[in-house]
Amino acid sequence: MATATTATTAATATRTGAATGSSGAELRRAELAAFLRSRRERITPDQVGLPGTARRRTPGLRREEVAHLASVGITWYTWLEQGRAMNVSAGVLDAIARALLMDPTERAHAFALAGATDPRAETVCPAVTPTVLRMLRRLEPYPAEVKNARYDILAHNQAYADVFGDPAELEPAHRNALWMMFMSDRWRVRLLDRDVMLPELIAKYRKAMAEHLAEPAWKATVDELLTASSEFRELWERREVAPMVSHVKRYEHVDPEIGLLRLEHRHMWLAPESGAYRVVTYVPADDETEERLERLAAAPR
Repeated sequence: MATATTATTAATATRTGAATGSSGAELRRAELAAFLRSRRERITPDQVGLPGTARRRTPGLRREEVAHLASVGITWYTWLEQGRAMNVSAGVLDAIARALLMDPTERAHAFALAGATDPRAETVCPAVTPTVLRMLRRLEPYPAEVKNARYDILAHNQAYADVFGDPAELEPAHRNALWMMFMSDRWRVRLLDRDVMLPELIAKYRKAMAEHLAEPAWKATVDELLTASSEFRELWERREVAPMVSHVKRYEHVDPEIGLLRLEHRHMWLAPESGAYRVVTYVPADDETEERLERLAAAPR
């Protein structure tokens, strides 16, 4: 919790900014400065492996100690806490967040104030809670997954793995629907109506990306596919956009005794804001598909 002095400083900066017409960037810098001070003042030297001293004029760590722990210059860090206009890279902010022992919520707040993208934001996904995992299991035999706005697959149930293959077998960076649609042999062969699905998926991705054009994670997926797939490159250069809609996917299972599956995907949003995490459930579009999913779930693995 921020100290009274820090909270007052932040409030004063906000009121002053409003009175003088300060820009949103200036207000965010003031809030970030106050937030960093509040985090620094709550940490004792022994928490970060530094020797304590008998006399300290202020609570918590000194600025030079944070600068040392984060491997940044003391003058630079002082300016940051003073709210000066300066560029703060994601890597440096990550080092400061670790030095100040920030939890995921505090990290997200600091990166939002700095206007930077957290390089470690999805190491532990806040949307994949034990409750959400239980829900995924209870949805079986229907395939279900948790996705983010970039179409990264963050969690899935066993039914999803049985039908589409296990994303855990892929490199983490490739557990992404866009990548799988273009680069996975299983998806390329088994997903019917692919010529309709691919342009629509790219158009939805481009629409979602409009709010994240400067974020490295979004650009990395596109850049890799532009290099790896001429098919993706041709469709991406059309610059089409499309809304998020549900439709029926036809998928030919690898087991010929299961055969054709007709699945309608439905979205359940886990948070209201744009780009939120969502649970995508693949619901049978007919009785034959439902019976085949039940049979697949009952089969020995």
